[in-house]
Amino acid sequence: MIVKYLNPRNDVAFKRIFGTEKNKDILMHFLNDIIVSDSRGIIKQVTLINPLQQPEIASKKQSIVDVLCEDEYGVKYIVEMQVAKVAGFEKRAQYYAAKAYASQPDKGDDYKHLKEVIFLAITEYEMFPKKPDYKSVHVILDQQSHERDLKDFSFTFLELPKFTKDIHSLSTYQEKWCYFFKHAHEGEDMQSILANNNDIIQRAYHELEAHNWTNDELLAYESAEKAAKDARAREAYIKDEAREEGRQDGIKEGMEKGMEKGMEKGRHAATLAIAKNMLSVGVDKKKVSEFTELSLQEIEKL
Repeated sequence: MIVKYLNPRNDVAFKRIFGTEKNKDILMHFLNDIIVSDSRGIIKQVTLINPLQQPEIASKKQSIVDVLCEDEYGVKYIVEMQVAKVAGFEKRAQYYAAKAYASQPDKGDDYKHLKEVIFLAITEYEMFPKKPDYKSVHVILDQQSHERDLKDFSFTFLELPKFTKDIHSLSTYQEKWCYFFKHAHEGEDMQSILANNNDIIQRAYHELEAHNWTNDELLAYESAEKAAKDARAREAYIKDEAREEGRQDGIKEGMEKGMEKGMEKGRHAATLAIAKNMLSVGVDKKKVSEFTELSLQEIEKL
């Protein structure tokens, strides 16, 4: 049975809210609410970019992010919703940022034109258990002076389990967004946290109303939900197996590598499963490609 309000942490729902042309103003508002910049003012324009970052060499790994955009200054923003805990996600964040940085237009050896890349991730689990705050910003600093001389990379993480404020304690848009990600799908009346009828979060909230979705979109949503549940189950299984192997072999490094490799395979398998489910109920191949970001060639093979 389809619920009235869908889950904003769902991959399909997240991209609908933040990764579509009609909702670019929601994305822009969200970035301004979460990202703090000392060198720039408020973002006034964003341009969506294909989230599939192709490798320069065919044998290298592709990188697929949830939302990729740039502002009017050419600064790139990578926005990720991470549901399942994946070993090495912090390394993947750096890989995605480096990929976006290196993919900027070639202007010869004049590197001064290279623009900043900002990575923002919302996680459904605790990434940094020893850090008490739900938001952390990571930049490159001089080890002695703590000055930020290298300014082209920054990484912001919102760890939802650490956000514990109730609906009556919200005072900033940052807090409202975190509450939205955690509770919007529960069907609670959120009018009390919205400033007025034109509030940007109210628009994001309306995007989650199931009656506004087509049957194909709902099928894609349900497939993504199943894939997310499968991913959590695989995470638990792989973690248990890796721990057991680590106890037997006494090699912690082997456990971490095994978890990372298994989760990468699981993520791809989950995407293929979503595509197969959609094809089996008659969804058009082009729409399957759009929802899953698999190529038409990959879908033809299914």
